[in-house]
Amino acid sequence: MDTTASEDHPLQLDMDAVRSLLTDFLRDSTSNVGFTKAVIGLSGGVDSAVAAYLAAEALGPKNVLAVKMPYATSSRASITDADAVIAALGVRSLTVEITPMVEPLFAAQSVTDPLRRGNIMARQRMIVLYDQSQKERALVIGTSNKTESLLGYGTLHGDMACALNPLGDLYKTHVWMLAETLGVPRSVITKKPSADLWEGQTDEGELGFTYRDADRLLFHMIDERRTDDELTALGFAAPFIAAVRTKVRTNQFKRRPPLIAKVSHRTVNVDFRYVRDWGV
Repeated sequence: MDTTASEDHPLQLDMDAVRSLLTDFLRDSTSNVGFTKAVIGLSGGVDSAVAAYLAAEALGPKNVLAVKMPYATSSRASITDADAVIAALGVRSLTVEITPMVEPLFAAQSVTDPLRRGNIMARQRMIVLYDQSQKERALVIGTSNKTESLLGYGTLHGDMACALNPLGDLYKTHVWMLAETLGVPRSVITKKPSADLWEGQTDEGELGFTYRDADRLLFHMIDERRTDDELTALGFAAPFIAAVRTKVRTNQFKRRPPLIAKVSHRTVNVDFRYVRDWGV
């Protein structure tokens, strides 16, 4: 399928400014709620690496705990890349093997479907992170980017769960750009994106298109609010437009808090949602 438009995508940002904005965001948002430390799941991928670099810069390396949570089939290269990030930043680290945690559920429920198994692993990892959050009195830092959020490529209460997310308004293309600015190891930047949930799994293989193609389309579709006719005029293939728009629409439920039935005059996340309501 020809997915790309003829023009170059306009995803250009001043990465030095973005770096400053995001470190200020992490520092201020952490201190405003009375915390000084952060916990982050470090997978060996570029998203978690960038989030770790930003957290270490914002809070100081000693206040960041990077947690590696391998499964039996996890890539050895992922662990090596995570170790390289830990060594470069000087953050504290912990390894928690999730295999003995998830295998009993796999066996008891005869779970063989890769997607079910992947969701269970993602949610188990978040259990580990939030346990460390309680132990450390630290906030969990999210690693999901804007592309993943819009396409629904993430697990509710798994990798999408967090207290603060510095990457949520950056497309994957931006994350790669910011990684270059921050000095993330080359092996992390250039590797094929993968949740590493099963052997040979890649993000783009599951999605059916590349992040760079998706980012180019999403910018015009979401940020510029262009119609399908306008997107076609820009050179994007109609099947690609339809596939991406469907993903954006059908995964809205993942991007919002749980819906609460309105009964009273002041309903959480409906009428009771502003800073002044919280006494801040």
